[in-house]
Formats: sequence, structure tokens, C-alpha cells
Amino acid sequence: MSAPAREDAVVVGKLSTLDRFLPVWILAAMAVGLLAGRLVPGLGQALGAVAVDGVSLPIALGLLIMMYPVLAKVRYDRLDTVTGDGRLLISSLVSNWLLGPALMFALAWLLLPDLPEYRTGLIVVGLARCIAMVVIWNDLACGDREAAAVLVALNSVFQVIAFGVLGWFYLAVLPGWLGFPTTGLDVSPRAIVGSVLVFLGVPLLAGFLTRRWGERAKGRDWYETSLLPRLGPFALYGLLFTIVVLFALQGDAITSQPLDVVRIALPLLVYFAVMWAGSYALGRAVGLGYERTTTLAFTAAGNNFELAIAVAIATWGATSGQALAGVVGPLIEVPVLVALVYVSLWLRGRLFPVDDRQESARA
Repeated sequence: MSAPAREDAVVVGKLSTLDRFLPVWILAAMAVGLLAGRLVPGLGQALGAVAVDGVSLPIALGLLIMMYPVLAKVRYDRLDTVTGDGRLLISSLVSNWLLGPALMFALAWLLLPDLPEYRTGLIVVGLARCIAMVVIWNDLACGDREAAAVLVALNSVFQVIAFGVLGWFYLAVLPGWLGFPTTGLDVSPRAIVGSVLVFLGVPLLAGFLTRRWGERAKGRDWYETSLLPRLGPFALYGLLFTIVVLFALQGDAITSQPLDVVRIALPLLVYFAVMWAGSYALGRAVGLGYERTTTLAFTAAGNNFELAIAVAIATWGATSGQALAGVVGPLIEVPVLVALVYVSLWLRGRLFPVDDRQESARA
């Protein structure tokens, strides 16, 4: 057996049964959500009604349960090693806030020139950079947890500052320069700040305090070997719960317009693949090791679907084509990024020498 194949076997062997069969559980959760949303009368409306300032409380609960164990694993005393890595931070900003929105704009106009509502919805998805579910994909792919925490925090800051400005540019300014039809975007800064606080701020604070108090009370060894293994499975429980709720909310919309979903799915598939592969290549080019290259790739490829859907509903309405495009986003993103977790693990021993991977070895 070759060295990379042996390393693959070791990585897979370390996965729990829950982790090993994750694609099966995710597909099952998606199916359950879609069927429930389609077959249970009024379920989607009932779940959607449980919201505060446009934030779905069931989804917020699922994301909190999902993110808290991962953020409790972060070694916050190591964050300075990430913030000092200019290669990583600059690469992340370029991928997320220059390349990502531009790529989605190009794909939306190229592949949906005759469907303006879906095209606009996809452009909004491209502007909403991921600050939540990406921590799960990064952790499953053995990326750098500390780097992921820093990059999602960085994306959160830029989301508050840049989302509205970029929305105006890509929907009203750039199309006008190119001679295309233009549209507007009515987005509330309060909604963006609320999304950041709920989907990142709360679990980040909870994870930080858990590590701080746990290590103070019983020491790092107990925290790492006793508490974290008990918390770990809840990340995937939260992920599966979030997927069921998300697809139950939108099950009827997705299943009632299958051909439209296929049209929307094509640019999304291209987008996720190009963003992940391009960021992965960028990480390799600037000399990042496996862990930080993986973190860069997943934080660039993921999107804040909840924010995109909320903005689309607030601006164009719950039954609009823009909202449907936002809903189809996670339908495509979830299975694609799960598949890319396995691609990343497969590439680990083939593209990165062992010495590269030791740059951020965990104590």
C-alpha cells in the first residue's frame, strides 16, 4: 500500500461511525426535510413564523448546537499565530470579497440570462460569505480550527461593512456599465449585524468561555481528553437538525419547481467547485500547509445561506424567484462541500509533505 493510501486509511480509521457515514446522514436529513415540507400541511409556514427580525429561531438553534462544540475545541491562545499570517488573511480577503462575488455575478449572467429573478438571487448568495456551517466542513477535513475562527470573524466584519455596498455595485452599477438591466437591493444593516451576532457571536462566546472555565477548573488535559469528546457529536447532531429544518421550511418551493431548481443548480455547482479548487490552488501557491490551505478553501467556497434568504425575502418577497435561488443554495452547497471534505482528505497525503502539515501541529 502506498504512503498516501496508508495515510487515507489512518484518517478514515479515526472517524467515528457518525462521521464515517456523514454523507448518508446528510442525504437522509435532506430527504426528511423535503418530504416533511412537502407532505405536512403548513409546516413550512409554521417554522418560518418562529423568527425574530428575520432570523429563523429553529435554524439559529441548530447552528448554535452545531458550531458550539467546534468553537469549544479552538485553542484561543494560538490565535496570534493566525493573525500574524498575512498570506492567509490576504488570500482569504481576495477569495471571499473580490473573486467570490465576481465569479457568481459572471456565472449568473452567463447561465441565467433569461431568468432575471433567479440571476439576482444567485448574485445575493455570492455576496453572503459563510460564517457558520463552514466550521463543520473545515473540522471534518482536518483544517486549522484556529484559522477558521479568525477567518469567519474576519468575514463577519467585512459582511457588516461590505454586503450592502457590493450589493449596490453588482446589482445596480456594474450591470449598467455593461449595458445590462439593473436592480436595487434594500438591505438593513441591522439584519446583517443580527445574522453575524446570532450565527457567529453567540457560539463563539460560548466556546471561548467553555474552554477558559473548563481549563481553569480541571486543567487542559481533562478538557481535551474528557470534555471535548463528549461535546463533539453534538456538532453533527446540530448540523443534521439544521438541514432538516432548512429543507422543511422550503420543501414545497423546491419540489414544486424541479426544472427551475436544475437551472439554478448549474451555476451553483460551478461556483462551489471553482471557488474551492481556486482557493486550494491559491493556498498552495502562497506556501500554506495542508491545514490552512483547507481552511482557506472551505471558508471561500461556503456561503451564508440564511442571510441571503432573509435579504431576498425582505426585498422581493417569500414567493419570489430571488428567494427560491437563495433556498436552492444550501440544497447544492451541503452535498457538494461534504464531497469536497473527502476530496481534501484524499489530497492531503498526495500534495502536502508531512513536514508541511506540521506547521500547525496541535499540542
